[in-house]
Amino acid sequence: MKLSLREQIQAAFFAIIIAGLSQLTIPLGLIPLTGQTFAIGLAVTFLGTRTGTMSIMIYLLLGLIGLPVFAGFTSGIGILLGPTGGYLVGFLFNGLLTGTMLSYRPDAYWWGIIANIAGAFATLAFGTLWLKWSTGMTWLAAFNGGFVLFILPGIIKAVAAAILGIFLRKRLGGKLALK
Repeated sequence: MKLSLREQIQAAFFAIIIAGLSQLTIPLGLIPLTGQTFAIGLAVTFLGTRTGTMSIMIYLLLGLIGLPVFAGFTSGIGILLGPTGGYLVGFLFNGLLTGTMLSYRPDAYWWGIIANIAGAFATLAFGTLWLKWSTGMTWLAAFNGGFVLFILPGIIKAVAAAILGIFLRKRLGGKLALK
């Protein structure tokens, strides 16, 4: 995936935004409620599939090499392999799904909301499967604790990311070529 210098800078900038919003956390037991999914949706909605997903990859790589960018200023492979690791992996699929869907109707707010909700649900699905696998919880416990609890906050963050991302793209960049 070859990005222009401008796209590389944008991806790096949004990786920083994701890292910053990751620190906005509300503890809800094993899995905290964070600003990460809002930041992921905003990055992909504003930057498009390719550059937005690159920003997610940069964010994940920063955390994997030890920089404290994950929620709660954590980092490392242990976080990725722990109970919340599926959500981190799910961010990539969130970005790809949201960006691909947005490429069909990039300027329609209603479509942006649907795309961001679908992406948020992809994150929740990966996170729930990983939670079940990594903790040995029952399917019902993992579903209730890792998915159901986050549906309403996920929808709210997805709507906000879609509206803000499309608004900013229209105001700052004109027609963004979503790739």
